[in-house]
Amino acid sequence: MATAANRVLVLNGPNLNLLGEREPQVYGTATLANHMDAATSTAVELGLQLDSLQSNSSAEIVNAVHSARGVYDAIIINPGAFTHYAWSIHDALAAFSGPVVEVHLSNPSTREVWRHESVIAPVASGTIAGFGGNSYVLAVQAVARLLASK
Repeated sequence: MATAANRVLVLNGPNLNLLGEREPQVYGTATLANHMDAATSTAVELGLQLDSLQSNSSAEIVNAVHSARGVYDAIIINPGAFTHYAWSIHDALAAFSGPVVEVHLSNPSTREVWRHESVIAPVASGTIAGFGGNSYVLAVQAVARLLASK
């Protein structure tokens, strides 16, 4: 579907380092490492190279997006709470030329009202939410299709 040259960066925002411990009734018991392993396995099957970064700092995520320009073909991002207010991440992603897929383990639209708006969605090719850890796998599959259709 995609070529071996296709590189994908997965960015994970604040508190996602606590997956498996933090609110398991909402986010499940799998760790971020478990999710990245599943995403990486899917990427390999689809001929993609996947790298990931988790940060609790919006500045570090902005810098990662800037550094991804010309190096990565696509970005998958679970911005966590940055989803709702991090315009700096929005602006950085707007300057990235490849597909961007926004990911959420839970469905923000079914949660607290303040979670309903995403400042990332307007610069994303699409959003995958509410499928737990499968959200990452679905995002990798979506990126592979988007890259193949270029």
